[in-house]
Amino acid sequence: MSKSARALVQLGIALVLAIAGGALMFMWASNVNKKTTPTTTKAKTVSVIVAKADLSRGTKLMEDMLQIREFTPDSRPAGTFPTVESIEGRVLNVAIGMNEAITTSKLADPSVMGGGISALIEPGKRAMSVKGNKVMGLSGFVRPGDHVDVIVSLPEGNHETPETKLVLERVKVLATGTQLSAPDEKGQTASVDIYTLELTPAESERLALAATQGTLNFALRNEQDTEKVLTSGSTIRNTLAVLRPKPKPRKRSQRKKLKVEVITGGDTKTLRF
Repeated sequence: MSKSARALVQLGIALVLAIAGGALMFMWASNVNKKTTPTTTKAKTVSVIVAKADLSRGTKLMEDMLQIREFTPDSRPAGTFPTVESIEGRVLNVAIGMNEAITTSKLADPSVMGGGISALIEPGKRAMSVKGNKVMGLSGFVRPGDHVDVIVSLPEGNHETPETKLVLERVKVLATGTQLSAPDEKGQTASVDIYTLELTPAESERLALAATQGTLNFALRNEQDTEKVLTSGSTIRNTLAVLRPKPKPRKRSQRKKLKVEVITGGDTKTLRF
């Protein structure tokens, strides 16, 4: 065998060995990747009913308003519902946004099946509307869900002297005008002249008298302020008396003393007045 033939044979053997070694390395690497790469599994999810669009307070839920969204168990809000049928016909007691999960805390009592403001009234209470003005409603800053104190100015007594008195406190505002929920997120206010309040029957009578015989005003109250307040009322006299300086004490007048001499016979007496 010539030298050139021998060299070609050696080169061929080396090439075969290189290919075999590469194949063995590839197979080894593939087995290693299979052992180290974790097996991907589909995450477990649960069905949750959400709103298809923004829904206002007092809305009666219908099938076309709702849809199903998948949540992971740890991200699902508390009190959700898995099927549309489980909440169809229920009434919202708060406004909710699109794709927001519907929970038990956002729904009125199951016994309430009609929509509108009647669904928002607590058992034993009544909804009563009164006509006011822009000043009465704090120029639009009184919103549904707020609590107000009601102040009335009425003529009182035989001389019909006006008196102003706090007559209702911490009354819930159910609606302003025809709005059952607060304005949009931009914070825009709307001045209205009709306010619907939630009252007991006795409070309704008091408000009816105040609204027909006097002038009403609202005082907006902090949500956390639950303290009961008792007032004596205010009249024109004691209202105008506040913030006046104390009257200066009067000086005693110095009267001149009179001296009179009385002569009786031979006696003389001096009398002083």
